[in-house]
Amino acid sequence: MACNADFVQYIADQCSGAGEIVTKKMFGDYGIYCNGKLFGLICDDRFYLKPTEAARKLLRNVTLLPPYDGAKDYFYITDVDDRDYLSEIVRETCNALPEPKKRKK
Repeated sequence: MACNADFVQYIADQCSGAGEIVTKKMFGDYGIYCNGKLFGLICDDRFYLKPTEAARKLLRNVTLLPPYDGAKDYFYITDVDDRDYLSEIVRETCNALPEPKKRKK
């Protein structure tokens, strides 16, 4: 099942307090980036966040699920309506993630 474009835009808008948010279509679902870092996935109209200890400390509910068959577990985020909360956990997740590797041209 593919994602609804309106839901993807809603999640991007809700996370926008963390920085520059960009979504990229990937195999019918979406990767979501903040300031160039991939921090989560939007699959089947569900929001998944890369697991970090920084985010775990802030999460109201810790639920680990794979976003698709064969994937590693991510934090499954159900509380997507609190913009400040989402921005904070995205910001802390991105701070904990390594810088993206430079692509060779």
